[in-house]
Amino acid sequence: MAARGAAAAHSPPIFSGFDVLLLLGVLASILARAASVGVCYGTSGDNLPAASTVVGMLRENGFTVVRLYWPDPAALAALAGTGIRVVVGVPNDALPELATSSSAAASWVRQNIQAHPEVTFRYVVVGNEVPAGDTRHLVPAMENVHAALAAAGLQRRRVKVTTAISQGTIAVHLPPSAGEFTPEALSFMGYVVSFLERTRAPLLANLYPYFVYTLGLGHMDASFALFTSPETVVQDGEYGYQNLFDATVDALYTAVGKLGGTRVRVVVSETGWPTAGGAAASVENAMTYNQNLVRHVWKGTPRRPGRKVEAYVFAMFNENLKEAGVEQNWGLFYPNMERVYPITFGA
Repeated sequence: MAARGAAAAHSPPIFSGFDVLLLLGVLASILARAASVGVCYGTSGDNLPAASTVVGMLRENGFTVVRLYWPDPAALAALAGTGIRVVVGVPNDALPELATSSSAAASWVRQNIQAHPEVTFRYVVVGNEVPAGDTRHLVPAMENVHAALAAAGLQRRRVKVTTAISQGTIAVHLPPSAGEFTPEALSFMGYVVSFLERTRAPLLANLYPYFVYTLGLGHMDASFALFTSPETVVQDGEYGYQNLFDATVDALYTAVGKLGGTRVRVVVSETGWPTAGGAAASVENAMTYNQNLVRHVWKGTPRRPGRKVEAYVFAMFNENLKEAGVEQNWGLFYPNMERVYPITFGA
């Protein structure tokens, strides 16, 4: 009897069909609350909420990943222990020193990554849209930061080193099969792609259908830029494109592939639509673009169907210290923490 009782004590619990359905419902509820995109948290404002308040807003809105443009100590302290993954930037002005000094790279990693053991870092982004005159520093800085992370044992946490390029590096967007970099970008992108291919890191790209549309680069209807076209606009061989976002992502994959980046994944590190300050900038268009983006990223692109596109909405707030015009009007929230327009971030 004692042996039978001991066995019974260790028997696995028996779940009813109702229990399973309840568990699935809870999981579905959690997934529904989780945002399908990340968000860019810039700090070019003199009226923004405290970092601890912003992190609370991230959690309330279901964001599971956030992009910081520099290792802001207050933001990193607030993010510690939250489980929110962090994409942290190395400012452009730090690149010359990091490129020429492995000890400077080790110091940067020690002060900005190792000093925050409870922060879940996802990527270290070395440079953001690095100006042409400084691109010679880019890959050497990436190499030194990569080596410093490895020496610190942080690659075991899968912290990847990458960089973020601008949409202006892409010479050909349409058709996507003809995608290629500008001659200026080709002078350094071959080295970048080679590094990313070797280290299995993604390429981050700031992609804005808004600018392609408003600059008249594609002579397109607004619906193609806003995800609202009811039919295929660009037929590229067997692939049909109903929106410019997909076309641009696939054009970038083509351009990267031409440089040997067959395993390099594209991450859309900035995208969005302004609410004021320029042509076609309105609350209605911004709400349409960003809400459709949230719903769309799970679908992948025509060349990569079903593979979610990792994307980050620009930006968390309207930032009043940026250049006047559209640059001040990309926010999902006003500095007083009110939403600029209604939007849900779960797919």
